Amino acid sequence: MEEARERRVVYPFAAIVGQEKAKLALLAVSVNPAIGGVLLAGDKGTGKSTMVRALADLLPEIEVVEGCPFGCNPHNPAEMCDECYLKWKRGEIKVAKRKMRVIDLPLSITVDRLVGTLDIKRALAEGIRALQPGLLAEANRNILYIDEVNLLDDYIIDVLLDAAAMGWNIVEREGISVKHPARFILIGSMNPEEGELRPQLLDRFGLYVKVEASMNPEERIEIIRRVEEFNRDPTAFYRKWEPEQNRLREAISRARQIVNDVQIDEDLMKFIVKTITDLKIRSHRAEITVVRTAKAIAALDGRLKVNLDDVKKAMELALPHRLKATPFEPPPPPPASPPPSPQQNDGGGDRGPQGGGGGQGGGEAGGGRGGGGKQFGEEKPPYEPRETPVRLRGEEEGGGGRRARRAYELKIGGSHGVVTTYAIPRGEAVDIHITATLTAAALRRLGAGLPLAVDNEDLRINVRRARVPVLRVVLLDSSGSMAALRRIAVAKGLVRKLAESSYRGREYISLIVFRGGGAQVVVPPVRKYEEILAALSAVPTGGRTPLPHALETLYRIAKSFRAKYRDAKVVGVLITDGKANVPLYRNVREDLERLSHLLKKAGVELEIYATRGRGFDPAPTYIDLIASITSAKVVEV
Repeated sequence: MEEARERRVVYPFAAIVGQEKAKLALLAVSVNPAIGGVLLAGDKGTGKSTMVRALADLLPEIEVVEGCPFGCNPHNPAEMCDECYLKWKRGEIKVAKRKMRVIDLPLSITVDRLVGTLDIKRALAEGIRALQPGLLAEANRNILYIDEVNLLDDYIIDVLLDAAAMGWNIVEREGISVKHPARFILIGSMNPEEGELRPQLLDRFGLYVKVEASMNPEERIEIIRRVEEFNRDPTAFYRKWEPEQNRLREAISRARQIVNDVQIDEDLMKFIVKTITDLKIRSHRAEITVVRTAKAIAALDGRLKVNLDDVKKAMELALPHRLKATPFEPPPPPPASPPPSPQQNDGGGDRGPQGGGGGQGGGEAGGGRGGGGKQFGEEKPPYEPRETPVRLRGEEEGGGGRRARRAYELKIGGSHGVVTTYAIPRGEAVDIHITATLTAAALRRLGAGLPLAVDNEDLRINVRRARVPVLRVVLLDSSGSMAALRRIAVAKGLVRKLAESSYRGREYISLIVFRGGGAQVVVPPVRKYEEILAALSAVPTGGRTPLPHALETLYRIAKSFRAKYRDAKVVGVLITDGKANVPLYRNVREDLERLSHLLKKAGVELEIYATRGRGFDPAPTYIDLIASITSAKVVEV
């Protein structure tokens, strides 16, 4: 055991400097997995992955059914696969012990690897259909860690949501029908600059911590010292911190034994519920998570009763990501009433398992906003609240916004996407469709009385339905003519709706503003939609209308995005009154004709929202010229 540890030395959890909230959240879910996991959000290089991998060394041993590939719980038949349940009924269960593990889920994972697939070796050797377990089987009763969780493909997220909601992985494919428990602690890390997380998945994380780099020079120097010391001699560094590691292990083990006996006063529960309802959080999971987290914090401190400080810390971890259902909702106002003052007769509420740093509590009741000392509801919305309402093309009167359609395409021989059917390969066979291949081989050879074997002519490959990256580029005219008749207010309201539509469709979005002498890329292609809203409030108006400059900028962004995502779909959304008067090269008309042909040849789809006055403005525009060349549909707004 000692030799194995020396071969696989990880940075000790106890040696991590600062990040007390994140460490407390990870320890809490280790004590009570029912809390529901942790999401660590922050800039790159802030130690998110280091903390998660260091946690693995602290995790306690668990009892499992010996020989079960799913690690079933030998003491609870409700958490057993069918085979273990039959053994339990016959009294044949054998118990083994093993440490909890951190299972990494790579962004490139396929559905086959995640949920499991047909065991081809047993199918060929024994002629039976058996499941080759996937990552969800390995993650059962362990920690499933997803680095950059916001970059996962949608179809993988859907499978994870189903498994997390039910606690079971149900495999119905390739003639296999298997169900096994999949009760895992979901831990994710993400850089918010690379895109938002779907609300359905965000709510699956019980706790949320904003991880920020320390601005304390002394802490940063200490981080350098410890990292350099670890790199010089990892084994010696680990031994130096082993006493503190053992203390944390004992704290977790003791807390897991007593956490179900921890009590919380009725007054504290009323305070929790009132705070959450005052914050207008639309999820019952919020108060349940707060109570479970507060109990875990108390258990880590060796207490059997929750105090107000435990509740404050739990709220700071469990509520920040539930304050807004989408990035477009303003934060709710802070709760108006002060917290109750229950009897605090057990004291010592902020010692924590790490001796004075168990978590960054304090602050006013109701908790902070996860960083920076802000209180719940303190932030102001980054958009103008009184923009003129406008409907998108295809949106019904009185509707709540058009339904965003995600772009998909069929791919043969790829590695991503949901398998829909199979095909005969042309050339080298990759991404084999196992069932179709075995069926073809059986029909050809067994029908002729030959033993089962697979030849090249039997091979069949998967046809997958994969999501296509979509970039929506908004070209906003903010020239002087757009300031007339409140046209710019209409345009800004339209941009906000386009951002909401892109959010629902998981699209990339970019904003180009053109006025005066040229066009400016205000927001490059992102999936951080708040940037669009924040940029809108700072858009100036006035000057001439350099429409050719805007189309030329759209063409450059489309080429750059396609270089990164070869199969991407690019949609340009032009919002203008069409009164172009600044040429790019020769004259405005020739420039627009040339650029329109370039955009059409590049496959850039164009949508035009015309703010020219619904037919009563007699001034000539270039909107119809662009539309006739690019086949764009024009909507008068």
